[in-house]
Amino acid sequence: MILKKLAFAALALFSISTVNGQQAKHTFTLGDTAFMLDGKPFQMISGEMHYPRVPREAWRARMKMAKAMGLNTIGTYVFWNLHEPQKNKFDFTGNNDVVEFVKAAREEGLWVVLRPSPYVCAEWEFGGYPYWLQNEKGLVVRSKEAQYLKEYETYIKEVGKRLAPLQVNHGGNILMVQIENEYGSYGSDKEYLAINQKMFKEAGFDGLLYTCDPAADAENGHLDGLMPAINGLDNPAKVKALVNRLHNGKGPYYIAEWYPAWFDWWGTPHHTVPAEAYAGRLDSVLAAGISINMYMFHGGTTRGFMNGANYKDTSPYEPQTSSYDYDAPLDEAGNATPKFIKFRQVIEKHLPKGYVLPAVPAAKPSIKLSPIVVSQTAVLLNNLPTAVTNAKPLTFEDLKLDYGYVLYSTVVNGGKKALLKLKELRDYAVVMVNGKTVGTLDRRITRDSILLNLPAGKVKLDILVENMGRINFGKYLLENKKGITQKVLLSGEEVKGWKMYTFPMTNPGNFRFAKSVQASKSPIIKKGTFTVAKPGDTYLDMSKWGKGVVWVNGHNMGKYWSIGPQQTVYVPKEWLKKGLNSVVVFDMLTYDIKQLATTGTPVLNVLKK
Repeated sequence: MILKKLAFAALALFSISTVNGQQAKHTFTLGDTAFMLDGKPFQMISGEMHYPRVPREAWRARMKMAKAMGLNTIGTYVFWNLHEPQKNKFDFTGNNDVVEFVKAAREEGLWVVLRPSPYVCAEWEFGGYPYWLQNEKGLVVRSKEAQYLKEYETYIKEVGKRLAPLQVNHGGNILMVQIENEYGSYGSDKEYLAINQKMFKEAGFDGLLYTCDPAADAENGHLDGLMPAINGLDNPAKVKALVNRLHNGKGPYYIAEWYPAWFDWWGTPHHTVPAEAYAGRLDSVLAAGISINMYMFHGGTTRGFMNGANYKDTSPYEPQTSSYDYDAPLDEAGNATPKFIKFRQVIEKHLPKGYVLPAVPAAKPSIKLSPIVVSQTAVLLNNLPTAVTNAKPLTFEDLKLDYGYVLYSTVVNGGKKALLKLKELRDYAVVMVNGKTVGTLDRRITRDSILLNLPAGKVKLDILVENMGRINFGKYLLENKKGITQKVLLSGEEVKGWKMYTFPMTNPGNFRFAKSVQASKSPIIKKGTFTVAKPGDTYLDMSKWGKGVVWVNGHNMGKYWSIGPQQTVYVPKEWLKKGLNSVVVFDMLTYDIKQLATTGTPVLNVLKK
């Protein structure tokens, strides 16, 4: 109880200092059994929340929810591919403004645990690595290879320049900083880890550094001298025994990723974990004085083309959904769930007598709009950019395309039935013959071939390929190029002579639209406007559509796919306007839908064949 009193007393003092605008320096160190904040024991009760998965305008609202559940700390990754999308071109603006995220947490009375990568996993595209690393000759991620270390150093110094001044020992609220991420699940090169540590220090991260790994891999990923945080283990005795063994018989004890929930991928059931199954575990961990970071406290949404994918020798390619609801204590829209209430009740038991948590903010009202008319249409095949020609198909990386789609086009001789086979398709393709869709190919279910019935004469063959997310975990990080990565065979013969058109889909509203176009059985872009009397959260019902992406008022809302389990796309009220709003839908599979429905509740658990 004394530990809890000191922990929350320190939190209260911190809150007062931020309100008064003070920048008092603190100390945060390792005690034998607990973290020491300004020389007094401090127990972190933290929750993971990622700034790009939440609208910037809603960051503070989510942080207030964290305080209301009893959290005193927020954990977040820093995403290299967001901040250096192209080599030496950095972006820390808008929703990428991680500095403002950390400062907002301070003003809301929350400490921060920072996880600056270079690798994050996080069900995020390429595990957070920028795609262009694959174009650097000889570069090998997560290694001592010179070119990788050079690019890594450039990036981490940019991060340090912005965030190192916000460490607790410099008057900020960043308590500690994680080097690498679950490296023990990937390798065991202690020299590589030491290089990470050196780079972080040279970037200005001169406070408390630590590593984190699943319990089974902690030996591989731990670096002597740093605190070993443990992921996925919540038996207090086992956590303490493992940390003691790795850390010279001492603590503190920190569960860096505690999983009271899980994420989803396309074509599999929505994952849910009952709160009752984990409330007791949370209770025992807190009672043992162990610090904890819930992964996730609030998942939010993986917008744009930032979803990652898993791939193992024992399972197929598994691209993750845009909804990162995660069955977390806060749902995708930031509202309290029964799990939130249950965990709050557990945390309250461990508060000092007389300490009262803030009231839980009421759930935000959601709105259901009248059907949105999307009458303007643009046919993708009629909106081609300048072509790149080559004998063999080029990858996304060859074409310097980070995300989105590539259209591969050629002409073949017809008058026959022929088996079309794409060698190493990554990841999904719509096949068109003379401008009409005849089928799809899908890496997820290892479908890489289709029998074509080619009409007589010269036949135009178009293959639209989607990058569904680069692998974010495991050894296949090194095999992440996208598109048609080897060759195309027709009746066993290699097809050569290709035109390639890139579609990054950064501004789909600029296609040539018309209110009436000739019926097309090929990928299309639909556009419309709708009026909102009073903005509120809403969900686009995509269950009647096929597969694609949605934009509202220029914001990429994420992907949808009728196979589920996600059937709705969350639209936050912060990105809606009173009055006229715009919507754009790119669909690869449906052609004649003219209306877009909304609903006031998400649908994340419906699978279709």
